Amino acid sequence: MLLVLSEEHKEHLAFLPKVDSAVVAEFGRIAVEFLRRGTSPKIYEGAARKLSFPVETVQHGVEGLMFLMTESSKLMVSEVDFQDSVLVLGFSEELNEVLLQLYLQHRSQIRSILSLLPPHPPAYHNLEWRLDVQVATRSIRQQVVPMVTMRLLLATGGGIHGNHSARVVQTDPSTLLHLITTLEAALAAMKTNHARRILRNIK
Repeated sequence: MLLVLSEEHKEHLAFLPKVDSAVVAEFGRIAVEFLRRGTSPKIYEGAARKLSFPVETVQHGVEGLMFLMTESSKLMVSEVDFQDSVLVLGFSEELNEVLLQLYLQHRSQIRSILSLLPPHPPAYHNLEWRLDVQVATRSIRQQVVPMVTMRLLLATGGGIHGNHSARVVQTDPSTLLHLITTLEAALAAMKTNHARRILRNIK
């Protein structure tokens, strides 16, 4: 089974040919460690200083490598399929071999880590909506009763091969506005220093 890499992931991995093979191997080790314990901004900053690259570039490179190894391990991609999957990246044979050895070396460990993680909750994929207005009934000739019907498409199972499901909900505009206000307040709360400290401790 071949991996399907998005253009974004290809851009993130494009950083790897700019560093030595030893650095790529170290990034692989860091990626596995991040899977186990969560990411660390300090490690990104330290690596960026040593390599004289922007922190964001280094972070994207490690995350792209983490995605490549994780998805390959989930699907138990064969050695031949892995090599064919990374050919589209246009890397040198030496770098492709380094990536293959990283995958083979850490595959079992990554699968063990993933088996201990909680299952992926459904994630937002798309939203379709329709506004209906009831203007009259048999007993009331003139009235305006607006109702919003939404079809929420969810991605389940995680990864690029996840399944999709749909949920249909219906509400009036006032309730919808209250829901939006509540969600916006929750998002604002997540950006506070207190919330970030809690999230770091959870990781």
